[in-house]
Amino acid sequence: MRRDFKRDEILTAMFAAIHSTAYGWLMLAGIFTSIIFWSRLARRDERLVLIYVAALVSAFLGAKIVYLASEGWLHWHDANRWVILATGKSITGALLGGYIGVEIAKRLLKYYGVTGDWFAVIMPIGVMLGRIGCFINGCCLGRVCEPSWFTLNDVNGVARWPAVPVEFLFNALMLGVILLFRWGRIAPGQLFHIYLMAYGVFRFFHEFMRDTPQILGPISGYQIASLAVALLGLAGFLNRRSPAQRLAAAN
Repeated sequence: MRRDFKRDEILTAMFAAIHSTAYGWLMLAGIFTSIIFWSRLARRDERLVLIYVAALVSAFLGAKIVYLASEGWLHWHDANRWVILATGKSITGALLGGYIGVEIAKRLLKYYGVTGDWFAVIMPIGVMLGRIGCFINGCCLGRVCEPSWFTLNDVNGVARWPAVPVEFLFNALMLGVILLFRWGRIAPGQLFHIYLMAYGVFRFFHEFMRDTPQILGPISGYQIASLAVALLGLAGFLNRRSPAQRLAAAN
């Protein structure tokens, strides 16, 4: 019995390591993909390298802050709290942090060009890769549902709403829309704002189908962050409609 117990422990640790490694490699793949896209843009101006670094650092910081505020603090008494707190992150937080970081960097560097249309292509790809990692890792689960053709079973065999595949499909759809807009030169300079508004609204309502802690009545911390993402996108969209901003976008 003791030997079987040790064997189960070893197998569990092996599977956890495989899942963690796969998740980490997918995260690196997302970063590498963004570097490839951004390197083409950075040839125009050296300041764009610093803007990319600001986006990356602030996105990681925002992802951590929103996770800790939304649910990380609930795991403080967990035996594995340091592992949970170190690995937890939020896509909505990454969007908020990344956007704010880019705007601050552009002001400090006195860069007045438009960078959002490239981020509008990079972000859906990054989110899709991240959600593949979530699927492999078995995290970001949907709510428990009656078994049906669309439900997915978790590690315990419980039928759940397919939250991760739904978000993956949404971002795949948004990537297609953004590429069509770029090809047709529709709303130049506004594509990232459009993505932020669309993702924020989608995530707010989809959150009702996700199994996440509610901190304000029926509302989760991620829903508050999603509204902030949508409002930030709307504010940027309206601001970009000014004649000066439209001229910068066109150039």
